[in-house]
Parts: sequence; structure tokens; C-alpha cells
Amino acid sequence: MVDKNVEYYNENADSFFAGSVNADMSYERDRFIALLPEQGRVLDAGCGSGRDSKAFLEAGFDVTAFDASGEMRKRASEYLGQEVLDMRFEDIDFHNEFDGVWACASLLHVPVDQLPETMKKLNVSLKSCGVIYASFKYGDGTKMRGDRRFSDFNEKSIVPLFEDAGFEIVYNEVGTDNRPGREAEMWVNAIARKNGIY
Repeated sequence: MVDKNVEYYNENADSFFAGSVNADMSYERDRFIALLPEQGRVLDAGCGSGRDSKAFLEAGFDVTAFDASGEMRKRASEYLGQEVLDMRFEDIDFHNEFDGVWACASLLHVPVDQLPETMKKLNVSLKSCGVIYASFKYGDGTKMRGDRRFSDFNEKSIVPLFEDAGFEIVYNEVGTDNRPGREAEMWVNAIARKNGIY
């Protein structure tokens, strides 16, 4: 089956890279980094342009990045100066390896019915008391935007998604899009800590 989401990023890699690589995610990144040990290991899950991986590398972290789009991987690998893994969320098979998982605008492409299992896999990939950041477009349920499918959440519906997978939410905020001209778009941003249930 052709994945329309991956196809979209392959076909629009240059414009997506250009439109996202300079978006200012420092507010969310700084809050996430504050919860990590120095020089810890970070998994950038669905890294897109590699923007946040680069910031984590520059802050002294050991970064593993993956993306499902071959064209985005090419651009991100070049931007980072290190390989970006060819992986999808369903391929995740890490165990107790990372201090943090960063999933910025990436989990939102996982179908709603697959998200609970994906969140548990991300929990397992984290060390004890590891933290995860994830952002979703603000809304409710599955939405098609052009050719892409999104799983939307709000500040209430996101809570069981995390808690049922063994996380305790630390931050849960609604904010606007950081890209120029997109300020009217709303997002829900959550940071949670692994609580040891799984």
C-alpha cells in the first residue's frame, strides 16, 4: 500500500525542508532538555529536516534520528552530517536506550488506532524516568489535509494517550504554529515522563 503521507514528503521535500528547518522550536526544546541528563541519548522520531536533531547535537547530546521519507532523510543526513535511519514508527524496537524521545509533528501521522501501541514502544525505548515530547495538530480524531492524514488531539484527549502507555504528563499546553504565516494554526504540545508501569 502506498503511504500518501510519506509520498507527500518525498515529493515536497525541498519546500518542506525550507519551510521547517528554521522554525523556532527553542521554547519546547529547552523545556525538554531541562529534563534530560547532560550528554544524554535522544531519539528524534520522525526528524523531518533534522532541525531539532542539529540543536540537540550542538547542545552535546548523542542523537539517533529516523524518518520514513527517503528524500527527507537525504536532506536531514546532509544537514546533520550523520546518517538518518530509514525507519517508521512501527519498526521501533529499542529497549531502555534513550533518555529522551522527541516526536515533533511526527506521531500525528500514525493512525489513531495504532497510536496506543506506538506510544508503548516509545515508552519501552526509554530508560527509567526518560522523557518524551510530542506535538499534534489541535483537534479531534482523524483529519485529511490535502493528501495527508493526521491524527488530531486536544489538551484533554492527549492525556489518556500518554497515561495508558505508562507516561505521566509534565507539560500539556496549546500553542500556535512557529512557522511564518502559519500563526493561526493551533497545536497541542506535551512532555511526559516514563513512570515505570511497563
